Amino acid sequence: MALIRPLEEEEMERDLADHVQFFKGPLGVIPNSVRTMAHRAPIARAFTDLNVAVMTDYGAVTPEFKRLLGYVSSQASGCLYCQAHMILASERFGASEDRLNDVFTFEDSPHFTEAEKAALAFAQAATLVPNAVTPEIGTRLKAHWGEAAVVEIMAVVALFGYLNRWNDSMGSALEDLPISKGEARLKDATGWSVGKHV
Repeated sequence: MALIRPLEEEEMERDLADHVQFFKGPLGVIPNSVRTMAHRAPIARAFTDLNVAVMTDYGAVTPEFKRLLGYVSSQASGCLYCQAHMILASERFGASEDRLNDVFTFEDSPHFTEAEKAALAFAQAATLVPNAVTPEIGTRLKAHWGEAAVVEIMAVVALFGYLNRWNDSMGSALEDLPISKGEARLKDATGWSVGKHV
């Protein structure tokens, strides 16, 4: 059960309600996490701007791959809310069935390049507490990605660090569409459930 009630769009400051419409593109909904942040409009606005900046397509790290990074990071964190959101967003941004099915076992998958495997392994290690990024993981990452791309990859992990903490601590209720994708894509593969996000 959610710790704080998410605001309805009509309860938000008008410019904020317009600003957060961005999320309907990638997710089909304004997430309850953002609707909860809206109790303090500057926080919701700043988070939305950060999300746009991090998830923008700058070239090397595609929007689809950024969502898969967000999924792997959220899985490593254990955040059920963000796992459902990111498997949905990965699908919406064009992840193939093979990539969606193999993201759980990316190291052994022929559907991820060596560069992608290095980035996913980095995201997984960077999410763990205590942090598990070793010099070897960093060297592997930098063998495939330039400095700006590494910054993008780390920004995705950091963004989801914020979201994983927010949603797990606030008990953000999952919306219908992410629930349906979580149940369809994650339940059998990982044992995913809605958990406290009802």
